[in-house]
Amino acid sequence: MSELSIRPPAVAGTFYPARPDALLEAIRASFADARPPALDGGAAPKALVVPHAGYVYSGPVAASAYLRLGPGRDVIRRIVLLGPSHRFPLDGLAVPSSDAFRTPLGLVSVADEARRAVLAVPHVTVTDAAHAAEHSLEVQLPFLQVVLDSFEVLPLAVGRGPAEDVAEVLDAVWGGPETVIVASTDLSHYRPYDEARELDQRTATAIAAADLESVGDRAACGAHALRGLLAAARARHLTVEQLDLRSSGDTAGDRDRVVGYGAFAIA
Repeated sequence: MSELSIRPPAVAGTFYPARPDALLEAIRASFADARPPALDGGAAPKALVVPHAGYVYSGPVAASAYLRLGPGRDVIRRIVLLGPSHRFPLDGLAVPSSDAFRTPLGLVSVADEARRAVLAVPHVTVTDAAHAAEHSLEVQLPFLQVVLDSFEVLPLAVGRGPAEDVAEVLDAVWGGPETVIVASTDLSHYRPYDEARELDQRTATAIAAADLESVGDRAACGAHALRGLLAAARARHLTVEQLDLRSSGDTAGDRDRVVGYGAFAIA
C-alpha cells in the first residue's frame, strides 16, 4: 500500500494555536462570541460564506456561520471548500494532489471522487503550489472538525476567472444534503473603522441579494470564489442570509486600519 500524501498545516501557531488543547479552547471561545441563530432547528444550509483571518480576529464571525451546520452534523459528509489563492498567481481553479490535509486535530481526507469530477472541467488543474501555504482554506478545517462527525473535503484554490467558471465547477459537485459548500473570504482591508463599516455594509447588502455584479475585487479578497457561489445560488433561486458582520476593530484590533469579516448562509 502506498504511503498517504499529506498536506501539513502551514499556519498552525500563527493564525490559530498549534497545540490541540489550545486550538479547541480558541474554537470554544469563538463560538462563545458568535451570533447565535435567531431560531433553533431546521436543516443545515447548502452553503456558507466565512472569513479567514486569525481566530482572535475573525473566529467569532466564522463561528456564527458554523453554528448553522449543527443540524447536519451526522448528515454532511463532504465539504466543497473555496478560497482565494493569496500567494500563488493562478488562473482558474486548483486542487491539490494530496490525499489528506493535516491539522492539530487530525487528518481530513481529500474527496478524491469529487476531485476527479472537477478535473473534468477545463479550467481546473492540480496545482500543489497554490495550496502549500494557503491559509484561507486551512483555517476552516478545525472548525469543521469540531462541528461535523466525519467528512471529506474538496479544497479549491480560486484564481482569476469569471464567476461562470466557478459556478460550473460547483455544478459538478453540488450534490444533496450530504454536501455543503464553504466560500472563504474577508471583506475590506486596512480602512479606518467607520469607512470599513460603510463599505462592508454595501458589500453585505450585495451578497444578501446575490448581486454578484456588485461584489468588486477590492470589496472581498475572495471575490472570485464568492461571485461564483452567488451565481450558482442565484441560478437555483436560493436565499442568502446575513448572519454576522464585524471587523477586526470589533473583535481584537485597533480601529485605525481594520479588516472586515462577514458570515452568510445560503439555503
